[in-house]
Amino acid sequence: MNDLLNVSASPHVRSKDTTQTIMRDVALALVPASIAGVINFGCKALVIILVTIATCVLTEYIYEKGMHKTITTYDYSALVTGLLLALNLPSSVPLWIPIIGGVFAILIVKQLYGGLGQNFMNPALAARCFLLISFTGRMTTFTFDGVSGPTPLALLKNGEETASVTSMFLGNIPGTIGETSALAILLGAAYLLIRKVITLRIPLTYIGSFMVFLVLFGGNGFDGTFLLKHLFGGGLLLGAFFMATDYVTSPITPIGQIIFGILLGILTGIFRIFGGSAEGVSYAIIFCNLLVPLIEKITVPTPFGKERAKHE
Repeated sequence: MNDLLNVSASPHVRSKDTTQTIMRDVALALVPASIAGVINFGCKALVIILVTIATCVLTEYIYEKGMHKTITTYDYSALVTGLLLALNLPSSVPLWIPIIGGVFAILIVKQLYGGLGQNFMNPALAARCFLLISFTGRMTTFTFDGVSGPTPLALLKNGEETASVTSMFLGNIPGTIGETSALAILLGAAYLLIRKVITLRIPLTYIGSFMVFLVLFGGNGFDGTFLLKHLFGGGLLLGAFFMATDYVTSPITPIGQIIFGILLGILTGIFRIFGGSAEGVSYAIIFCNLLVPLIEKITVPTPFGKERAKHE
């Protein structure tokens, strides 16, 4: 009888959403950014996307098969990890880099900690940070129209002339495969919002707090062009809508999500303005992922009828 009945306490919330449908929606939402990346960087970008996805899916299948675990490749989570990792890579990297990154994301960050729902940081971003530390030169070499050069954010940090706001919005700039077109990212974000996969709580507090930080400490005051270039340049939009909102590695409470977003904005501002690198989104999200248990500990409400534990 115990095998037939699953009795749990109320309230009982029913939803048609599953891991598979949510991951499918995220993958579909990333299609515009992927298309923009292929248009911007050519077939090499498409090859990197396909190789990274294949590596992640195969790594998950081989590990689960070898460990006699339930095969979860059909829930699309490995596909989304591979796609996100690929979109965070330059189009100029050799193919062995996305292969190493895909194995690291799935095997080290996800599976060795128990699989989907048990990882303590975003697998795709963890893999990107690992690759940045291990292969800095290759991961920071950006090619656009056959010419290698710095990203608009790097030029902006050095006080040099950068691409126009329009070019940065449309994506006609060097950068990683999926971060260059703000328009494509926002189209995908709109799809996630319409499908109610994400809410605006984390993205808005993240972007808003980052903008406030720039006004206070960026050295340009309330300069609209400066703020827009920081908004459209680098991985801010991609990180805010697609990685900071990851269900597993972000807080579940509304207050916790606001705190999470504010911390992300402040850390990104510190990394971009005072750090040695022009970017900082990946490290900010990874660091804040580690703070999520603490954030939830102080923001989860006390159940009705119980007193909060007193600490002497």
